[in-house]
Amino acid sequence: MKIGITQRLFFTILAATGLAILILYGIMRWNIDRGFYQYLATQDQGRVEQMAESLGQAYAGHGSWGFLKDSRGVWMGLTLRTASGNGLALTREQMRQWGKEGEEKDGSSGPLVILDAERKPVFGSPTGEGEISFRPVVHEGRAVGYVGLHAPQRFLHPVQARFLSQQRLALALAAAGILFAVVLVALPLANRLVRPVRAMAAATHDLASGNYSTRVPVSSSDELGHLAGDFNAMALTLEMNEKARRQWLADISHELRTPLTVLQGEIEALLDGIRTVTPETIRSLHAETLRLNRLVNDLYQLSLSDLGTLSYHKEDLDPAAVLKDSVESFRPEFARKSIRLETDIPDRTDAAVFADPERLSQLFTNLLDNSLKYTDAGGTLAVRLTGGIGGVTVDFEDSAPGVPDAAIDRLFDRLYRVEGSRARESGGAGLGLAICKNIVEAHAGSITVQASSLGGILMRVVLPVAGGNA
Repeated sequence: MKIGITQRLFFTILAATGLAILILYGIMRWNIDRGFYQYLATQDQGRVEQMAESLGQAYAGHGSWGFLKDSRGVWMGLTLRTASGNGLALTREQMRQWGKEGEEKDGSSGPLVILDAERKPVFGSPTGEGEISFRPVVHEGRAVGYVGLHAPQRFLHPVQARFLSQQRLALALAAAGILFAVVLVALPLANRLVRPVRAMAAATHDLASGNYSTRVPVSSSDELGHLAGDFNAMALTLEMNEKARRQWLADISHELRTPLTVLQGEIEALLDGIRTVTPETIRSLHAETLRLNRLVNDLYQLSLSDLGTLSYHKEDLDPAAVLKDSVESFRPEFARKSIRLETDIPDRTDAAVFADPERLSQLFTNLLDNSLKYTDAGGTLAVRLTGGIGGVTVDFEDSAPGVPDAAIDRLFDRLYRVEGSRARESGGAGLGLAICKNIVEAHAGSITVQASSLGGILMRVVLPVAGGNA
């Protein structure tokens, strides 16, 4: 039989409380018994003093202890006096029964013990003498005997025994009542404590089955409440990732379908004889093939970066040289589109960076290509590099068209294009900036975008100096 967490928690509470009650019951019973016997012992001490004085007077009248040995009525009177000294009214029949019980128990005739001057028994049984506190019986200044009483727990009067039993019973009933109350409280308490765990377990099953919209209520501010909050945050992240994955698949399908549709149309036109095979037709097919190849390559690079398998061979280098090479390779393209390319790049910087030169070149190439695609003809691109203790900063600032403020934060999203300014006809698939972000983060740097004073956007890359990252 499988025992659930509710049952385990219930039995744990019950066991812990039961153990505490048992210990408390034992301590209280021991304390009640000890207090009661101490009370009786204190009373017995006073009675022994009185009996020592009475026995001294009786001994003076008889001259020896023979009167106790010869007369049973005398010792019964002494025993009656002992009992009545405790405020207990005993009949002679009760006294005989008390003495009979003492004889059956240990061979004694009751709690009273009298010894002669040589400590030989005169009356009663001195069994367990170490437990008896004797007082001398004095006659004419000398000890003619000793009198004492057994420990009260050995010879309890029926009334005393009944009183002690009642106290013990009341204590046991109280302990049982408390334990019963704990049982009544522990089960609903265990259910209450486990309820959030059950809800979280059910939500976890929903999450595992793909229902990422599931949430658990946060009903407390304790550890379970924090756990519920963390669970909801995790579920929200998974839901967003799932939506992004579906959007990602839809966007990839859309991006791949466009060049494939063009290729299919061109080829079908050739097959149907609508178009003839000419150098222009071949160039058109080649252009669409290159576009498709670039898209697939970008997807491959992005997937490698996400998986952390994109190789980096870092070394200390001067980023100015890499940036200059990238800019010069694009200068003819910018000239063809009549875009003025302004550069402010020193021949060398004092702040070297720890980077992969190939990936750094890919980063600068993607940013230059982005400006080339989305800057209007006749516009301007300004490229600046500054270095210092805080790191190396590279700015790419272009002219119109700009980007709405609401879209700036999404420029690094995969396959995202701003309506109008980032039209599909520009040739971009919206992957270049996502790759740039991954490359910069792999170099422990940062890349940000903001509105440009020239009317377009300003891309700013900050890379830490060598020695600031590994």
